[in-house]
Amino acid sequence: MALRPDEFYDHAVAVADSERRLPLARMTGWDISPFEPDGLRVAPLRPPVLPEPPRHGEDPSDCNACRDRDEGIWFNDHWRLVRIAGVGVPLVLMLHPRDHYDMADLPDELAAELGLLSTRIVRHMQALPHVARAHVYRFGDGGAHLHVWFFARPEGQAQLYGSWLVVWDDLLPEYPAEVAEADAEVVADALVASHGGHRSPTGEPAA
Repeated sequence: MALRPDEFYDHAVAVADSERRLPLARMTGWDISPFEPDGLRVAPLRPPVLPEPPRHGEDPSDCNACRDRDEGIWFNDHWRLVRIAGVGVPLVLMLHPRDHYDMADLPDELAAELGLLSTRIVRHMQALPHVARAHVYRFGDGGAHLHVWFFARPEGQAQLYGSWLVVWDDLLPEYPAEVAEADAEVVADALVASHGGHRSPTGEPAA
């Protein structure tokens, strides 16, 4: 059985300093870390908050993803794909179910399609010139409506490998929007050819 919230907190702060600051993570010593360890310190670990605050969209009537179910660059009956604007890497896409589901309550048939769709989106993103990898992330602590992230890593940028990519994305200057838009259109067209569905008439990115 997993530790209770108070047990987990006590277990963690047992190795913290007097200000409840944990030691730096091993990841900060990796050569792909965007931060140099000297002068870097961990924020104090705060006690648990119970009950947890609700995520945005716990109530489908107040869910932005449901409200925007007809916005994106590609659609079929169950899914929509949007381009995220203002990012630092070549392309960031997000896949949503058009109806209100989270990962844990996704029906089996949609879960099966999610696996196939994710594979095809990655395949089409990695076929873009100068994109080396497409990384897939699902978090879900901020929004109750399932949203899966796809990040394109630029070719040759070995320092952007792996799990630090999303942090580098936040540090990098904004990637040229017209280039990202054109690449998103290529991915959407390839998805229509490989998976069916249809393109958006606007291709507008999400804010």
